[in-house]
Amino acid sequence: MIFLINKIYRILNFKLFKFLFSSKFKQIGINSLLKKPFRIDGGKNIIISDNCFFQSGLWLYSVGINLDKPTLFIGVGSVFGYNNHITCVKNVHIGNNVLTANNVYISDNLHSYEDIKIPIINQPVKFKRQVKIGNGAWIGENVCIIGASVGNNSVIGANSVVTRDIPDFCVAVGSPARVIKKYDFHDECWKPI
Repeated sequence: MIFLINKIYRILNFKLFKFLFSSKFKQIGINSLLKKPFRIDGGKNIIISDNCFFQSGLWLYSVGINLDKPTLFIGVGSVFGYNNHITCVKNVHIGNNVLTANNVYISDNLHSYEDIKIPIINQPVKFKRQVKIGNGAWIGENVCIIGASVGNNSVIGANSVVTRDIPDFCVAVGSPARVIKKYDFHDECWKPI
């Protein structure tokens, strides 16, 4: 009986969320849910696919610079931990079934800092590079991904800073993140690099 009540509660929760918030997004799929509190900037540039779940404290930001129209895309079945911050000024693509831990920061941009006569807060935001998180990737606690991509089924260890692309089927750790393991399809196991 409790299982049935929980299932009905979840279905009603998904439907209520979609009814109340679907107009904030370019598209939001069925059975996707953002737990309150959350913040959305540029929702009309955000596509959330089916069966996605976001814990509370989420901030999705998709606002272009220089008249660019950004696209922040989140694939089917992706799950995000508490206090994730995803910011996009041009293109951030998160694949299907991606899992993030808490306090993850994903961004395709950074603040300019080149002019030492102007405080950094007064310098413009600039696009660094498209971010693509591959299908099935796992992003650990406190990870920052800035203008870099993470391959399919790759793992980024806790507290890592990713500023260069990580290939498919790899484990990367550190600041800056570097690959320490790669899956060997011949031997069917993870091998240290």
